[in-house]
Amino acid sequence: MKKTFEITNDIRLDDIRFFLKQRPEITISQERIVRIAKCRQWLDEQLEGNNEPIYGINTGFGALCNIKIEHRDIQKLQENLIISHACGVGEIVPDDIVRLMLLLKIQNLSYGHSAAQTDTVLLMAQLLNHNIIPVVYDQGSLGASGDLAPLAHLCLPLLGMGEVKYQGNVIPASEALKKAGLKPVKLESKEGLALLNGTQFMLAYGAYITMEAQKLLNWADVIGSLSLDAFLGLPGPFNNLVHELRPHPGQIHTAQRVLNILRGSQLIEQAKEHVQDPYSFRCIPQVHGASRDAVEYCEKVFETEMNSVTDNPTLFPDDHFIVSAGNFHGQPLALALDFMGIALSEIANISERRTYQLICGKRGLPQFLVANPGLNSGFMIPQYTAASIVSQNKVLSHPASVDSIESSQGQEDHVSMGSISATKLLKIMKNLKSVLAIEWFNAAQALEFRRPSKTSPYLENLLYEYRKEVPFLKNDVVMYPLIHKSIEFIDTVDVD
Repeated sequence: MKKTFEITNDIRLDDIRFFLKQRPEITISQERIVRIAKCRQWLDEQLEGNNEPIYGINTGFGALCNIKIEHRDIQKLQENLIISHACGVGEIVPDDIVRLMLLLKIQNLSYGHSAAQTDTVLLMAQLLNHNIIPVVYDQGSLGASGDLAPLAHLCLPLLGMGEVKYQGNVIPASEALKKAGLKPVKLESKEGLALLNGTQFMLAYGAYITMEAQKLLNWADVIGSLSLDAFLGLPGPFNNLVHELRPHPGQIHTAQRVLNILRGSQLIEQAKEHVQDPYSFRCIPQVHGASRDAVEYCEKVFETEMNSVTDNPTLFPDDHFIVSAGNFHGQPLALALDFMGIALSEIANISERRTYQLICGKRGLPQFLVANPGLNSGFMIPQYTAASIVSQNKVLSHPASVDSIESSQGQEDHVSMGSISATKLLKIMKNLKSVLAIEWFNAAQALEFRRPSKTSPYLENLLYEYRKEVPFLKNDVVMYPLIHKSIEFIDTVDVD
C-alpha cells in the first residue's frame, strides 16, 4: 500500500527525507482546506463593489503597481503574470528539487493567507501524485519578489501550459494532464502572485543539499579517520579533555566520533615516533566540527522557511487586513546558502590536503602510494583532480548574497540573489563528494601498505565492501572508472 503524506503540520527535514525516499501520496488535511477556502472567500467578498486599488489583485505588478485593472480583466491579469514571468534559461532543475518546490509551495499556500483556490492547491498535489514534474530552469530568479521565473515554470502546468516530465518523456503539460485525467485551473484574483511570490526554488535547493551535506559530513569523519590511521596519526588531539576546553558542539561531536570509528584499530594504538601530525589530521575536530555547526544552523533557517508564508500581498481574514510587504525576500536563505557553501568547501579543502599528505612518501608510505614509483605514477594524478575541484569550489564560495541589481524600474531595488547561492551550492556539494571519494580511494590504498596491521573493525567492514568494487592497485591502470565507483560508493552507502 502506498504511503501518504498529509499537509497538516509543520514540515521538518526528516519529513523531506521521507517524501523524497518513499514518494508518498500527498493529501491536504481538512483543517488546511478550510483555511485555504476561508481566505479565498474573504478576498472575493472584499472585492465586491470595492474600487480601491489593492496591489497585485486589481493593479499591475512591480513598477506597474499604480495601474488599476478593471474587474472583468482580473482573471486575465493573473494568467498573464504566469505566462510573462516564465523566462527561465540554463539547466533543467533536478526532478527531486522540483518535487520539493511543489511540496513546499503547497505547504506555503495551505496556511490560508494567500487567497489561492482550493482547486489550485489540490491540483499541485495531484501533479506530485501522478509524478508529473514541471520542467523548471535554474536561471532567472533574483531571489526577491520571490523566485519569479522558476516558480512561473513550476506553475505553468496548472494552466495547461509549459512542459513537464511524464512517464519518461518531456511533453506539453496539457497532454500530461489529459493522460492523467486532470483539468487545468482558471486563476482568480491574486492567485498568480500567490504562486510566483515565494522562496520555494532556493528553499528546495537548501533543503535537498542540507540532507546531502549531513550525509557527506558523516562520510568526511569516516574518511578522515581512515586517512589518519593509514598515516599513522596520533589519537591525542581527539581526547575529550581537549575539546571540553573549547566546547563547540560540532567539534566535540567530531572528536568523539573519530575515536568511535577507530575503536579497536591496531594502528591507532601503536606507539609513534613523531609527536605531532599536520593540521589536516590534527584539526579534524575543529574544521569538520565547525562545518557541522554551520550546516545545523542552515537547517534551522530552512525549517523556519518551510513553515512560513512567503507570498505577497499577505491576507489576514480574521483581522480584515491586506498588506503588501516583503516576506518573499530571500535574504535569510541567501545568507544561509552562502554560509553552507563556505562550510562544505572547507571540508573539501582539508580532505584534499590529507590526500596530498598520503602520497608524499612520508612515514613509510611509498611515493604516490605505489610499490614501484617511477615506472608507475600511481596516485599522483587523483590528487591533481582533487586540487582542481577544490580550486573551483573556492571560486564558487564567493557569496552571491553580497550582490544586488536593481530591477523593475527601481521598484525592486534590493534583491538577495539567493537563487544563485542555491544553484552554485549544489555544484559545491557535488564537488565535495568527488573530493571525499578521491581521499577514500587514496586512504584505502595507503592502508594496504600497513598490512598485516588492521584498522578498526568498523573501517575494515566498510573496506571489505569497497574492495568488491575497487581493488588495491599494484601497477598503473586507467583510474577514472575507479574514481567514479568511489563516488558511487559514497553516494549509495550510508554511514552513521
